[in-house]
Amino acid sequence: MGELWTNYVFFMACCSGLGFGSPNRCDEVRKVFQLRQIGPNQLLPLSPRPGSDLQVCVTKNLTCCTKKMEEKYQVAARRDIQNLVQTSSSSLKFLISRNVAAFQETFEVLMRQAENRTNAVFQESYRNMADQAVGPVRELFTDISLFLLGSELNIDDLVQRFFDALFPLVYNHLINPGLSNLSPGYAECVRSSSRDVRPFGGAPSLLADQIARSGVSGKLLLQALHLGIEVINTTDHLQLSRECRRALLKMHYCPHCQGLTQSKPCMGYCLNVMRGCLASMAEIDTHWREFVRSLEGLSARMHGPQDLEQVLLGVHTLLHDAVGHAQKNGPRLSAQVHKLCGPPSRKPAQSVRIQHSSNSRESIPLNALVRVSGDSLAVRRRDFLNSLRLYRTLYGGLADQLCVSELASGDGLSCWNGTYIVKSYTLRVVGNGIKAQSANPEVKVKGADPVINQIIDKLKHINQLLQGKSIPKLGSLDQIETGSGDAEGRYSGECDDEDGCGGSGGGEVRRKVSRVSKYRKRTVSTSTKPSHPDAP
Repeated sequence: MGELWTNYVFFMACCSGLGFGSPNRCDEVRKVFQLRQIGPNQLLPLSPRPGSDLQVCVTKNLTCCTKKMEEKYQVAARRDIQNLVQTSSSSLKFLISRNVAAFQETFEVLMRQAENRTNAVFQESYRNMADQAVGPVRELFTDISLFLLGSELNIDDLVQRFFDALFPLVYNHLINPGLSNLSPGYAECVRSSSRDVRPFGGAPSLLADQIARSGVSGKLLLQALHLGIEVINTTDHLQLSRECRRALLKMHYCPHCQGLTQSKPCMGYCLNVMRGCLASMAEIDTHWREFVRSLEGLSARMHGPQDLEQVLLGVHTLLHDAVGHAQKNGPRLSAQVHKLCGPPSRKPAQSVRIQHSSNSRESIPLNALVRVSGDSLAVRRRDFLNSLRLYRTLYGGLADQLCVSELASGDGLSCWNGTYIVKSYTLRVVGNGIKAQSANPEVKVKGADPVINQIIDKLKHINQLLQGKSIPKLGSLDQIETGSGDAEGRYSGECDDEDGCGGSGGGEVRRKVSRVSKYRKRTVSTSTKPSHPDAP
């Protein structure tokens, strides 16, 4: 009884000048109501009134609130918290979005550099066919770029398609040169024979393997960052429960009803309310921390065969050697093509025009091929992860951060405990997370938010992929966005034919990194013996 009397006297002292008998007591409430654009001033009473109709800001004393004001206050309290949550994550969202754009730009620059190097090598070493090779080279790097940025392309198919297009040029200019170009029909037969005669040895398989290994890592990095943005967007627009909205109203605006527009909640009171409201969000903490660690692990593995920059800028060397291999085995290849397609059929000599490099890109001296991409991928990843690491505890400590920096009263100051202005909050303060809320005296938390559970499932899924526990079908974000779907085995062979990654016969591991059903018919049709209409 003595403590209650002390609190009452303390409350009256804090409200000096705002006594129940003061005719101007609601003026300050009106000013704040208007300043914060909570609702029309007509909702406010002219003077304090009984609050028997109030549902949350209940008091035995006279009040400056009406039921309509209480509803407006609840909307304002929810808006205030959502704005604070969005402000807290805005710098993280900007960091990830900016780096998604930076990584994509770096990929594109690397593609242009790799394409230019390849064309320069062909101009220097195989000048006769270099101009005609510009088209297939451009298509190869365009396809690789599209794959990295999310298109459903199969690496084996796009690489083999390039070498198929390259073989007629090599055959016509280096293996069996003539006074005129091959006829279209014969060139098509030579192209179709490429997979049977294997003019480039193991180069197609090697290039596809290198692009698949390094490309999956680069593509997975981008997909993970997109998911990071999705996590932020989800938490930024978290739907607050009815119990939470009522608790926020009680903490933020119920003191206004008593004329206490300058009061702030006690720290312990604020922590209980915010930890209850953001309990589901706190469940993301473990998986978000693992997400940051997993990105660091992926970055650490992106070297050697998984270093996209190294692989792309080395393509020109592999292609140079592949053409050299075909040229060295010219007699054997010429005999095999003759057997499959007959003797060469060529265009009439008068239709031939000598092509010059001016018709395409100019020859680039190899010693002029310096890197112009600025920061390398490795440097960009390092700088990004150093910044991202600062946000690894965002979701676990968000409620505490908001109370300490924005909402609660400072130490030693009088504060609002949900009913009165007091010196300190005396009820138990619970911890973060769903389980801890069973003892929360301010907010009843029934369970985890299903939307948050869904985003946690997606984080679990991407974390497994980032950790290299499985190689996904990475044609699009579909599987990661749903947090479901079967992830294929690793290149180490931890899968069987039922997984779609086992080769036939010799146990070759097929680099299926996206859905390829639409390519199967074409693969089957090109495996038959070729023929051409121009053979005699």
